[in-house]
Amino acid sequence: MTVSMSAAPVPGTDRPRLADPAAALEAARAVAPRLAERAAEHDRAGTFPVADFADLRSAGLLGLMVPQRLGGPGAGFADYAEVAMTLGAGAGATALVFNMHASVTGALAQTPDEVARALGVPESYFAMRDAALARSASGALFAVAMSERGAGSRLSKLTTAYEPVDGGFRIRGAKTFVSGAGHADLYLVAARAAGSDPAVVSHFLVPAGPGLTVERTWDSMGMRATGSDDLHLDVVVRADALLGGMEGLTLLLAQVMPQWLVASYAAVYVGVARSAVDAAVEHLRSRGLQRLPAVRARVGRAEARVEAARLAVLEAARRVDAAAGDPQTNRWVWRAKLLAGETAMEVAASMLEAAGTSATRRGAALERIYRDARCGSLQPATSDVCADWLGTAALGMDPENEAEVPRW
Repeated sequence: MTVSMSAAPVPGTDRPRLADPAAALEAARAVAPRLAERAAEHDRAGTFPVADFADLRSAGLLGLMVPQRLGGPGAGFADYAEVAMTLGAGAGATALVFNMHASVTGALAQTPDEVARALGVPESYFAMRDAALARSASGALFAVAMSERGAGSRLSKLTTAYEPVDGGFRIRGAKTFVSGAGHADLYLVAARAAGSDPAVVSHFLVPAGPGLTVERTWDSMGMRATGSDDLHLDVVVRADALLGGMEGLTLLLAQVMPQWLVASYAAVYVGVARSAVDAAVEHLRSRGLQRLPAVRARVGRAEARVEAARLAVLEAARRVDAAAGDPQTNRWVWRAKLLAGETAMEVAASMLEAAGTSATRRGAALERIYRDARCGSLQPATSDVCADWLGTAALGMDPENEAEVPRW
């Protein structure tokens, strides 16, 4: 497959830039089979797919969300969703780490300047943002360090704390489930102002280096190749590492524009669900089981459910691009995550049952995909949290402010 590249390289590199979002999707389709070839071994060994990210970097896909003026293809949320679904169908774990990267770069690129200014960010923020996005276009990998033991992803319960020091901030604490830990170039770290009650939560872009220590803890049932280890921090960062240039934005943005915290996962798990159907079809045909009506019925239901989830994710993505933060957009964001997580889990289980015991052997593609798919409803926001949010809204209540327990 030929991927459309522009003649001019990404500034500061000799790498051709992706011409536009369509070229990025072509690149993802070209890379996905290579990811699929490596997925089983990385799952078996629980190792991070370094070669996968070398391929994504070479293809220019780490710059997917970067505006064209900074060397990227200028993708929107719908473009991201198409790319993530494609990568997820190749290797779910690789796509999940890519999602974390895109959730940082996408949030940076897609928060409109007028919205940022309305929130009160200083003008100096925009230079910091553009510098970070230019690094992404040049191949830097971003990771998210948000969750903590005992708090999960509930931002208001974080214990990692920051305090001002000369020239910047000191951040101390420990994070868990940091996908790509030890392999990322920058980490988006969520922390609360020391002593704040209620919590004042801020995000920082922290470069890899001294003061960050990775503890190898990740040995999971599914998504074993994400390298989602613990990260310990005792680090001083410059003042411009504070995302937005002002404190306390994190909880507000999580409520009013939740797409990168909630729906970005959804596209990955639609891709995983698609891979479950594809792997089942290959397995069933190789054994001549396509003549069984019960098997065909399971495949037919799975095919319909995956397509329905795909359309829901694309509708949410279309609305994000058209009207991010709109109440109806946010309802679609939460619907997308709920439908994708549950579809992946249920479709993979049904395909495994259709394929039979032989598909449960270690090393069988469906066995790995089943374990990966089971993680979708567990990752934030979990399916129960999504369903509660949607039910609260449907009952005419405010899902952000009338819940008994804060969602974030």
